[in-house]
Amino acid sequence: MTTESSGLAEGVRATVAVTGATGFVGRHVVQKLVDHGYGVRALYRDQQKAIDALPVDGVTPVRGDVFDRGAMEELVSGCDAIVHLVGIRLEVGRSITYERMHVEATQRVIDAAQKQCVWRLVHMSALGVRPESRAEYQTSKFRAETLVRRSPLDWTIFRPSLIVGAGGEFNALVEGWATGHEPPHKFMPYFFRNQALPGELTLSGRAQPVHVDDVARAVVESIDCEDASGEVYELGGPDAMNWIDLLNTMKQFVPRANPKIKPKGVSGEFAHYGALAAQKLGAGRFLPFGPSEPIMAMDDNTCEIAKARAHLRFDPLSLEACLRGEAAHA
Repeated sequence: MTTESSGLAEGVRATVAVTGATGFVGRHVVQKLVDHGYGVRALYRDQQKAIDALPVDGVTPVRGDVFDRGAMEELVSGCDAIVHLVGIRLEVGRSITYERMHVEATQRVIDAAQKQCVWRLVHMSALGVRPESRAEYQTSKFRAETLVRRSPLDWTIFRPSLIVGAGGEFNALVEGWATGHEPPHKFMPYFFRNQALPGELTLSGRAQPVHVDDVARAVVESIDCEDASGEVYELGGPDAMNWIDLLNTMKQFVPRANPKIKPKGVSGEFAHYGALAAQKLGAGRFLPFGPSEPIMAMDDNTCEIAKARAHLRFDPLSLEACLRGEAAHA
């Protein structure tokens, strides 16, 4: 979407609607949009969270959710683009499900955009999504992507690997594990896909951790980028790491980490079926993971970032550089 195609005067930025605005990625995207001179409409549900997460200047908060037609109309009316960031890691009860929060929510955004004639959509998906997977997280994300692709909108899709950064859920998990404050208290768990021979390390999948600021910067860069129209961008940092190395690297920057706590593998298959059983018994909320996460963690979650680098000037920092920078500003 160029300034010419949006009817904006030279030097005038668009107004962008953001769903999931108070989430970990959302608040970074909102801040980057404001920093780049965009006007922002930010959808939120929790008022205190909005006060804590959203900048005061340049942002118009809209209370509601994607299933509230009135709120969605208010959110997107008069906007030039929508950034859709709503997503969940775990299913909770009958209302917070992958089908509802990934697929149905995306359809609601598309419907609202069409009704208000907002044709530019930037959609957040995830690396590794595919139609045939045992991980419902991945298949639901793929179904959401399919809705976006089939829509008449001018779309761009992002598929990030593991997103890290201060205040993020994964960083908080690692801090809790490394200090022994969170279960399992005695080790930092990861899911392995193959049983090793005696004396060998168990094999895990690899991740390509990417900092939330790098993801947010790519999202904002894509809004006015003609090359980004109809493109899918995979985002990852410069380093593909197995989970042992990843956890050990992050532990180095955890204040008061317990030196005796080390990464330890848990069978991904065992964890998957255990989470399924807990879910059927109504006890899924007592586990810090669902059935999808062990399946995904056993696979490689890596990508090629050349297209994002060429189109969006995507130049991500390494995990260690990110952690070192955050530690210096803590």
